[in-house]
Amino acid sequence: MDKLVVEGGTPLQGEIAVSGAKNATLPLMASALLASGRHTFSNTPRLRDIRTMGRLLEHMGAACEHDALMRIDTSNVQRPEAPYELVKTMRASVLVLGPLLARHGSARVSLPGGCAIGARPINLHLDALKQMGAEVWLEEGYVVARTRELKGATITFEQITVTGTENILMAASLAKGTTRLLNAAREPEIVALADYLNAMGARIKGAGTSQITIEGVRELTPPAAAPFPVIPDRIEAGTYLVAAGITGGQITLTHCVPDHLESLIEKLRSAGLAIETSPGRIEVRSNGPIRSMDVKTYPFPGFPTDMQAQFMALMTLADGVSFIVEQIFENRFMHALELTRMGARIDLDGRSAMVRGVKNLSGAPVMATDLRASASLVLAALAAKGITSISRIYHLDRGYESMETKLSQVGARIWREKE
Repeated sequence: MDKLVVEGGTPLQGEIAVSGAKNATLPLMASALLASGRHTFSNTPRLRDIRTMGRLLEHMGAACEHDALMRIDTSNVQRPEAPYELVKTMRASVLVLGPLLARHGSARVSLPGGCAIGARPINLHLDALKQMGAEVWLEEGYVVARTRELKGATITFEQITVTGTENILMAASLAKGTTRLLNAAREPEIVALADYLNAMGARIKGAGTSQITIEGVRELTPPAAAPFPVIPDRIEAGTYLVAAGITGGQITLTHCVPDHLESLIEKLRSAGLAIETSPGRIEVRSNGPIRSMDVKTYPFPGFPTDMQAQFMALMTLADGVSFIVEQIFENRFMHALELTRMGARIDLDGRSAMVRGVKNLSGAPVMATDLRASASLVLAALAAKGITSISRIYHLDRGYESMETKLSQVGARIWREKE
């Protein structure tokens, strides 16, 4: 098992190219199950979760290749099952449920695992599939579903769910009739998925809004055009924006979409960072002391829950008191305890955290508890005096491609060691 070692105190300077988005790639890979044939994607990141999804598709009978491009051939998918041993580390595995049910009429999918950041119940997915005519039940830790034919329905999600929206978007593409999704998620990854489904022949309107209409079609076909490009990872981009601010440095991000980061950029500017944007490019530089800022997490286009931990790391060095409220997940402050080991002053009260800024953080041995917590500890370590060792970084490898390499290229003293 690896750990990261960071010698902090160096302002970061230089340019970082943002990788493709994990949270866009995974649903695109699942969507390949809807259409027999060869699917090709570009700008796909090399991450642990991506490899896991590839192994899952191979278990079902697909052929997966991942070099400069990702190629998935679903011509021989014959086993509509997602076993526990393959999906226990990845919550996105539930995304195969809708496509398998729509194309094969049955599915057996293990209840998913992943980061321990609170409950992400899939009952919203299951209730929606039932409304579309599927029989769904739980059996020995698996979701089992079957149907003779999925039918369009009007589905109102009780709460916004990204994976639920994606799952039903895929299932409804092959359902009979029209499906309306109300209170749908609006993330850029939803739009990217809808774009690919439409390229396969689906009829989807409204992606990116809270109301999506899907007119089911009889068959989907892999697009014959050029490889479909995966959108840039907005959370990776946001993490490196914070890296510039917390180290007092200056970074230029390329291969990014500034419009996907509007809420974060607004908060970072208010916290004192100078940020300039242009198509595909963001320039950020430290502009004096970090100012304390309050944030609440919301579904897109609000402040992203996946940036909460990184923003908290920045606020540990702010010039006042910040209040951070986590409204998406109920157990997403585990990084706070590790940050206090580095000298941060953080008081927790349920889903709220009060962060009192300090002058300096100090290097210490810390432990990552989930993907974004890992990133927050790396950011804190970059700014801290002394050396920090971060263990259990397999969480980090699930969502950041070559983070230590990219940070080293802009001046960070960071390396990987065996535990």
